[in-house]
Amino acid sequence: MRKAGIIMLMSLLLFVAACGKEIPDAKNWPIDSFTFTDQNNQPFSLENLKGKVWVADFIFTRCVDVCPPMTANMAKLQRMAKKEGLQVEFVSFSVDPENDHPEQLKAYIEKFHVDVDHWHLLTGYTQQEIETFAQKNFKAVVQKPAGQDQVIHGTDFYLVDQTGKIVQYYNGINDVPYEQILEHIKILQSS
Repeated sequence: MRKAGIIMLMSLLLFVAACGKEIPDAKNWPIDSFTFTDQNNQPFSLENLKGKVWVADFIFTRCVDVCPPMTANMAKLQRMAKKEGLQVEFVSFSVDPENDHPEQLKAYIEKFHVDVDHWHLLTGYTQQEIETFAQKNFKAVVQKPAGQDQVIHGTDFYLVDQTGKIVQYYNGINDVPYEQILEHIKILQSS
C-alpha cells in the first residue's frame, strides 16, 4: 500500500512539473481520417483515438531485421508508461497489408507480452494506400520493391496528441529516448 502511495505521489509531482511546458520543435502534422482493420478483425479509426495521446510506428510481421527490435522497444515504452500511470494508446501500421491479415498481426504481437487492449495493429488497405498514407501524414517512406518479401520503411516512433496531430518523432530502434518520450506524453496530458 505504501509503495502504491509513493508511486502515485511521484506521478502527481511529475504531472505538475509538466504543466505549462511545451514540446520543443513540435511538428503539428495533422493525420487524415482513416478507418482500417485491427488485429481482432474489427474496424479501427482515427475517431477511436480522439481525445487520447498515442504512439505510432510502421512494422510488418515477416520483417527480418528492424521490426522485432522496434516492437520490443515499443513494448518497453508501453510498460514504462503504464508504470508511471500514463494513459497511452499504441498503434502499429502494417506496411505489408497483403500478407499481414488480422490473424498474423495478433500472433505477432502476442509474442511480445503487451497490453493488447491499448495496442492496435492495423491492416485492411492496399500497399499503395499505406505508402501514400505514411508519406502524406507521417512524412515516412514505405516502399515494397517488386518481387521482394521485405518492405523498406522508417523506424521512428511518432507521438500523436489528443487532436490527431503528430507532435514529435523519435528513433524507434537505437538509443530510444524513452524518458524524453514519457516527458512529452506528460506535457500533452497536462495541457
